[in-house]
Amino acid sequence: MRVLLVEDDVTAARGISSVLKSAGFTVDHTDLGHEALDMVRRYDYDLILLDLMLQDADGYEVVRRMRAARLATPVIVLSALCRPQAKVRAFAVGADDFITKPFDQSELVARMQAILRRSKGYSEPTLRVGSLQLNLDSRDVSVNGTQVHLTGKEYAILELLVLRKGMVLTKDAFLNHLYGGLDEPEMKIIDVFVCKLRKKLQLAGGAANLISTVWGRGYMLRDEEMRADATPQVTGRPVLAAPPAMQVLSAA
Repeated sequence: MRVLLVEDDVTAARGISSVLKSAGFTVDHTDLGHEALDMVRRYDYDLILLDLMLQDADGYEVVRRMRAARLATPVIVLSALCRPQAKVRAFAVGADDFITKPFDQSELVARMQAILRRSKGYSEPTLRVGSLQLNLDSRDVSVNGTQVHLTGKEYAILELLVLRKGMVLTKDAFLNHLYGGLDEPEMKIIDVFVCKLRKKLQLAGGAANLISTVWGRGYMLRDEEMRADATPQVTGRPVLAAPPAMQVLSAA
């Protein structure tokens, strides 16, 4: 899943970025509030981590303007402010959670996963599509109780398909979530990943048409109960490549 980190403390941003990447997230970073607003309008993020004290903008105003523009991407505020008034104000402008710095790394990841599940319409970490089960917390995948061993990229593709079941996802969307717009390989690599993923799921007893090819558009996960001729839902906002100005932090 793809996360936007809005943090102007370089050391803190590197540390958070490293933790999230280890947990399987793709992380984009900016230290400017106005750039964050532009990126959220143009690109598809699953969640935003936002510091309140930015050099160019007030974090509260960033959230308020997001919600005024009807951008529903979940926002977790990260701040050293611990007064109840600060938290109340953050929730009032549209934040989904407030975590006080310094924070425990495992707690941050757990709260992110909980909000992501709820934002996708799930109340528990184990997601089920027919005989397929995927656990967002442990990243375990099974079919009819049989464990399926996936590479990191294969899991990321399956996770995205499950979370957006019934929606057509373009190859650009997969590349963006897998690589965050940087050092992207050729688009045909997605076909290779999907082919290997299908084989592993089928060997474990999964339905042959679980991952469907929508010719000229991309791939979608089709619930075993969905009719084969049902019209797939199309995502409303395109997933584009990462902007050239985006900052990407290497692990400290």
